[in-house]
Amino acid sequence: MNRALPEAIAAIFQQVKARNPGEDEFHQAVKEVIESLGPVLVKYPEFAEHKIIERICEPERQIIFRVPWQDDRGEVQINRGFRVEFNSALGPYKGGLRFHPSVYLGIVKFLGFEQVFKNALTGMPIGGGKGGADFDPKGRSEGEIMRFCQSFMTELHRHIGEYTDVPAGDIGVGGREIGYLFGQYKRLTNRYESGVLTGKGIGWGGSLVRTEATGYGAVYFVREMLKVRRDSLEGKICVVSGSGNVAIYTMEKLAEMGAKVIACSDSQGVVIDEQGIDLDLVKQIKEVERRRIADYATRRQGARYLPGGNIWSVPCQVAMPSATQNEINGKDARTLVRNGCIAVAEGANMPTTPEGIRVFVDAGIAFGPGKAANAGGVATSALEMQQNASRDSWTFEFTERKLDSIMTGIHAATWETAEEFGAPGNYVVGANITGFIRVARAMLALGLI
Repeated sequence: MNRALPEAIAAIFQQVKARNPGEDEFHQAVKEVIESLGPVLVKYPEFAEHKIIERICEPERQIIFRVPWQDDRGEVQINRGFRVEFNSALGPYKGGLRFHPSVYLGIVKFLGFEQVFKNALTGMPIGGGKGGADFDPKGRSEGEIMRFCQSFMTELHRHIGEYTDVPAGDIGVGGREIGYLFGQYKRLTNRYESGVLTGKGIGWGGSLVRTEATGYGAVYFVREMLKVRRDSLEGKICVVSGSGNVAIYTMEKLAEMGAKVIACSDSQGVVIDEQGIDLDLVKQIKEVERRRIADYATRRQGARYLPGGNIWSVPCQVAMPSATQNEINGKDARTLVRNGCIAVAEGANMPTTPEGIRVFVDAGIAFGPGKAANAGGVATSALEMQQNASRDSWTFEFTERKLDSIMTGIHAATWETAEEFGAPGNYVVGANITGFIRVARAMLALGLI
């Protein structure tokens, strides 16, 4: 490789840090991608000539707005809303909305940057974006959540549309919140524009499989990673962090494929159930009662609850981080390797730190990065957009087959690209380069955008 290339890429990264001070998560996401791109610039020097990396690292549009609303006591509350429209070279911006106290511009930009490449990997005509607010729906009444969503959409509606920007859900934004957001959009625009939001209810424009898609897709990706190693999920001991939507449907599909999930978690602690997690009980506690996972151990004989425990200390063969960013550090990764883990797939966005990724890659573990492994959610959102555009509704079985095909295709593309660029079996390199090349070619074709 040209010795000047690493220096040029390092200079680009320093420029990104200087232009975006204090946004650590965004810096981490950018560094992880662009460090893979040296061989790409050798093969395609026009990408460097036209400063594609520099342009991709700069969002096309960043929107920050005030969200005033009134709580049940009549007190005025003020939150901050965000929408970062990162890249539309392949299609309208597409990415979720996150409602969580940790949300700030750096989080939204890291998620939007990842979304650009994840969406490109699906092969669907969608660009990348992300949004949200520093609002915490936990502990809020239905009325408070509705009023917040209505105020949030009162500003956001100016910036979105089925051919412009199509938000979806994320942490803190499920079917309930999407319903309130869509209702307000419809009132403000006087249009039933189904394709403007995805993750909608089945009875009003939603898609079957969308609820399950991220979890199911991650398991399909693990299946493919093991298949090329002449192995399968049958009989494998698994742990899945989190107990929200992604974790629940990851556990469901793992069980369908003959694996045994023995642990899951939430922000307060970990439950371990050597008999295998009772998924119906988890769904009752988390989806119906909206309670803490600690309740699982009080209702399930033989289960243990570890308050504040570390799920990555539980021995397993397959680990699927499905909670939040940076939940597996280098120490956790070494523990997983030492305990016999053979495959890791990220259901969450960037849940493994750079040191953790290095540990997995160096150990030869099958490691599926989030932009590849958890792309099933946005892929099915794009399928929802297709159904909305054609005024059609597909069966669960038909939609799931399409999801399976998309995830199998993502695995094949990342596997082949990693081999082509001298990093066989390295899905991080394969995913970064595949996604980048697809976006870069579109940007070149569209001129100076």
